[in-house]
Amino acid sequence: MKKKLAFVLAAAMIVGCMAVPAAAEEEAEESKVWVIATDTVFKPFEYTDENGDFVGIDVDILAAIAEDQGFEYELNSLGWDSAIAACQAGQADGMIAGASITDERKEAGWTFSDGYYNATQSMTVASDSEITGFEDLAGLTVGVKTGTQGASYAESLQEEYGFEITYFEDSPTMYQAVLGGQVVACFEDTPIMAASIQDGDLALTILYDTENDGAPYGFAIFSEDSQELLDMFNAGLANIVENGTYAEIIATYLGEDAAATAEAAMLGDAEAETEVETEAVTE
Repeated sequence: MKKKLAFVLAAAMIVGCMAVPAAAEEEAEESKVWVIATDTVFKPFEYTDENGDFVGIDVDILAAIAEDQGFEYELNSLGWDSAIAACQAGQADGMIAGASITDERKEAGWTFSDGYYNATQSMTVASDSEITGFEDLAGLTVGVKTGTQGASYAESLQEEYGFEITYFEDSPTMYQAVLGGQVVACFEDTPIMAASIQDGDLALTILYDTENDGAPYGFAIFSEDSQELLDMFNAGLANIVENGTYAEIIATYLGEDAAATAEAAMLGDAEAETEVETEAVTE
């Protein structure tokens, strides 16, 4: 009887030991906190308010998606180049920083979410500048922020229009270079430039007829280990567009007209994808 009891107790202990790691593993999965990198000098998409809090379109979209999908995250402001490096080194799980979805970045190892806002790039000059277009740039120097679509846009025009390029690590420094005359113009995402001029009361003028076709912004990961996070981002994005939260966020920072345009574009893309899927099923 004692031997039988000892056997039962031993078996129970083994089962208990097996159950503890399983429970611990399940708890670890449930409590995972995703580390997300950003660059908070990209107003109105991400910036720091007077209280030192991170705010902006990207910040609010991420928060709404996390609430919708039920995941926890830690948002770290690292700067553009450092955010990319952190993701590539495995120190961050993903990046949201007004990153345009491009083939070049995909080929370089970026994996993007569905687009969440379509942004153009354009040229900006000092308000008292005599420059009215690309033709006036020959022999002069323009500013761009390293690694951005604004930089790529300027580089694509450089040979044709004969100007030089100076690279900056952040947008505010680049704007001051235009105001101070170190460069005659800068290339930047149009909504970012418009918000910066308005909020900072900067003596700069956007030349809207220099806009390109633009590209959508996307959330990015750099490792298959973060695929779950990317999937949740896409699912949550679709939900907040459908329930109106997305439009409310855009309206907060860019106004009702911009929100209506952005929402229509997002819903249009979703409808187009649905049509393609339907056609594929019926063919």
